Amino acid sequence: MAFELGIYHFGELTPDPVTHVPPEPGRRLRELIEQASVADEAGLDVFAVGEHHRSDFAVSSPAVVLAAMAENTRNIKLSSAVTVLSSDDPVRVFQQFATLDLISGGRAEIIAGRGSFTESFPLFGYELTDYDKLFADKLDLLQQLRQENPITWQGLTRPPLRNADITPQPERELPLWVAVGGTPASAVRAAKLGLPLSLAIIGGSYRQFAPFVDLYRQAATEFGHDPAQLKVSINSPGFVADTHQEAIDISHPYFEAGWAANNHQRGRGVPMPFAAYEAQSTPGGAYFLGSPQEVIDKIMAQYELFQHDRLLIQLAFGDVPQKETIKAIELLGAEVAPVVRKEIASLRGEQNAEAKS
Repeated sequence: MAFELGIYHFGELTPDPVTHVPPEPGRRLRELIEQASVADEAGLDVFAVGEHHRSDFAVSSPAVVLAAMAENTRNIKLSSAVTVLSSDDPVRVFQQFATLDLISGGRAEIIAGRGSFTESFPLFGYELTDYDKLFADKLDLLQQLRQENPITWQGLTRPPLRNADITPQPERELPLWVAVGGTPASAVRAAKLGLPLSLAIIGGSYRQFAPFVDLYRQAATEFGHDPAQLKVSINSPGFVADTHQEAIDISHPYFEAGWAANNHQRGRGVPMPFAAYEAQSTPGGAYFLGSPQEVIDKIMAQYELFQHDRLLIQLAFGDVPQKETIKAIELLGAEVAPVVRKEIASLRGEQNAEAKS
């Protein structure tokens, strides 16, 4: 697997920092569809949209949005980011993404997580006290759905399945990643199941997350999996422009508004002053924020630490205007991705040569 670079979005409906008016959901969704098309043309590898069930987000059904993107793209992988599996039905999730995979010609992926927001639990009749049990049970079912049909399964949180025929079936095994936000038990669970790890780093120093990746690979070995065969994705916010200052100046007002309005439960957003935002763009900060060369440098520094296989950037968080977002996508595809792929391929070639000698 060559190193992959992509974008993820949550379709937030953050009020504009100047007009204080939020975008209409329809406009926001059409913008995301256009962004996916531009990302595909720019040669990026993945476009992902996340699931929320709140009035300040436009995407509650990632598979529907991704299916619209499928008809406007040809090569880019289309993923959830994430599917809140704890409050969903794994059978329906599988059917939706199998349908997406057939429509897109084999480009669908699922990133399954427990969810950092809680609105979906009462909405669909689940208890928050069952938060972890629901995810573990449903992840077990979803993984089995990928491997066999008809399926017989019995768990703890939903009625059993007995020789159930699940349709449609994709023409390949659907890729499934486990989303982790920094919980050691979640990293171990992904390793035990032999599933790739999708690690969210949304602030602070990225170096503090190295132990989670190390734990994941160590646990994989203990559970009989080859860690070299298990993929790791790093997912963090960012924005790219021609210069460092331009990237900061364009994106900060929107990021600050989005961070306050959307990042936590309603009414509990946290401030993101200019100095704190710029600090995240420094070599030790988590955000991929700055000029193309600065983004390249941070990707390569992280690769040295994590030896990961994929980077997804939460690009233009907080509704950065479409014109500037499109330019950022084009810069990622034209100036960042080719350099990163070449440098990482060279490093991997050297590592393989050393391993054989």
